[in-house]
Amino acid sequence: MKKRIQFSLLYRDMWQSSGKFQPRKDQLERIAPVIIDMGCFARVETNGGAFEQVNLLAGEDPNAAVRAFCRPFNEVGIKTHMLDRGLNALRMYPVPDDVRRLMYQVKHAQGVDIPRIFCGLNDERNIIPSIRWAAEAGMTPQATLCITSSPVHTVEYYARKADLFVEAGAPEICLKDMAGIGRPGFLGRLTKAIKDKHPDVIIEYHGHSGPGLSMASMLEVCRAGADIIDTAMEPLSWGKVHPDIISVREMLADAGFDVPEINMNAYMRARTLTQEFIDEWLGYFINPANKHTSSLLLGCGLPGGMMGSMMSDLGGIQGVINNLRKKKGEPEMSTDDMLVALFNEVEYVWPRVGYPPLVTPFSQYVKNIALFNLLTIEQGKGRYVMMDDAVWGMILGKSGKLPGELAPEIIELAKAQGREFVDVDPHTLYPDALDEFRKEMNTNGWDYGQDNEELFELAMHPEQYRNYKSGQAKKNFLADLQKAKDAALGNKLSVEELTAFKHAKADAVTAPCNGQVLWEVGGDGEASPSAEPFIGKEYADGEAFCSMLATWGELLTVPAALGGRLVEINAKQGAKVKKGDVLAYIQRRQGV
Repeated sequence: MKKRIQFSLLYRDMWQSSGKFQPRKDQLERIAPVIIDMGCFARVETNGGAFEQVNLLAGEDPNAAVRAFCRPFNEVGIKTHMLDRGLNALRMYPVPDDVRRLMYQVKHAQGVDIPRIFCGLNDERNIIPSIRWAAEAGMTPQATLCITSSPVHTVEYYARKADLFVEAGAPEICLKDMAGIGRPGFLGRLTKAIKDKHPDVIIEYHGHSGPGLSMASMLEVCRAGADIIDTAMEPLSWGKVHPDIISVREMLADAGFDVPEINMNAYMRARTLTQEFIDEWLGYFINPANKHTSSLLLGCGLPGGMMGSMMSDLGGIQGVINNLRKKKGEPEMSTDDMLVALFNEVEYVWPRVGYPPLVTPFSQYVKNIALFNLLTIEQGKGRYVMMDDAVWGMILGKSGKLPGELAPEIIELAKAQGREFVDVDPHTLYPDALDEFRKEMNTNGWDYGQDNEELFELAMHPEQYRNYKSGQAKKNFLADLQKAKDAALGNKLSVEELTAFKHAKADAVTAPCNGQVLWEVGGDGEASPSAEPFIGKEYADGEAFCSMLATWGELLTVPAALGGRLVEINAKQGAKVKKGDVLAYIQRRQGV
């Protein structure tokens, strides 16, 4: 009898691996029935990770979107699944236990069947509690092995982790090859090792296309006993995303597996709708480089899911570095030059910080170390100058145990800065917090929402949720979208839009979120310790003023409000500020 292979559509991850934002609720409601009509998917990834956070950033209600997207799949028996970052749940930094427990209750009520629970360090202490909480809430917990290629990540290492997860009650294991750098033979051997010992455990393989190994890996894991394969579909498949369902199905059918047929008429409708979403607005936030594979990823191991944000971050630092190089009479670096330099620096940094598998949030942490190293090396300051508390938390053990050993230079730097290493269960470092968030909800008169989903959203994404409730998130998003449209198409704002945006801005340039201020090089061209712009510098309306490293790891550009002359600076380079803090004052031009 042929072995049956099922398919899952990574509709959420397709977008995350391509750009910044996710489809709106109304778009998800339109695409869901068409995905069902395709007839080939047993599962669909509906939410989790970046989905809910970026919905808030766009001023949208993520809870309404999750319910609307899940409902049609629930009705026809297609399993829905979400991405769950273990200790970090749906965000970039640790989440208290009571908020994590609430998440499973809320998400189950919203129609999500399976949480894919992972820890970027593969630390079982961050995964096993979630297995229990998810099961208690009525969900099917899928424990995850974050795949990478290093001297410490052997088949035996991963097989031991799988044993612990199965013993803890996980009926499913996901091999999360988030960068697509898992070697096919290795993945086949690992799949066989798990299946030989746990034949009834379902194994799902998730592999991005980035360096080009994923099709071979899919074939190998299926031959070794895998049950479900994650796929994508045009126009977002391949590149840094996942292989297309059509190609995967044909490969496995030819290899003798029992695979479902694809309704090609429905496939083409889904393809057309997805392209429509891209053309309408989502495409303005997709970097073209994310549509291409790159063998360079084999060395640095960066994951496909962060490529959208990484290319945006890279562009910001590229401008700063090129300003420095220009003032020194050196040639500017192209985007390709920067990409190679970044990948090389990641490859240098990664083993020195203990080989954390490069998946959220640790991929962002290691990328940020490397990215800022490029800047501080250019400034003549050396490496490891701009590591924030989140990065240090990973290094010091506050997020879990690193798989490898830290380099002596990192240990010495920690000691020199008076930082202490810890070796405790990470979740014990983060006390329960729901009572404080309940007080905030009550003080503001905010509705807790169906099944406490609004309380959960505030507790999980406090900064983004407050911006969403105030309307500031939608205002910021519309301004960003118009700016992107103008840049791409040369469009101009209508009179009404221009008036609305100008009335929304003030002379004080304020921090859009909690985070760290990163000033660009000043007018004197010197890489001074503060690197502040000079008083009197002129800015155009909406011109980039400075950057901020948000607490959740994203590098944001802060615009210069209505433009004008800089008259006062209120935040130094590297200063940690809170949302709403004044960074500087710009005097408007007369008549603006």
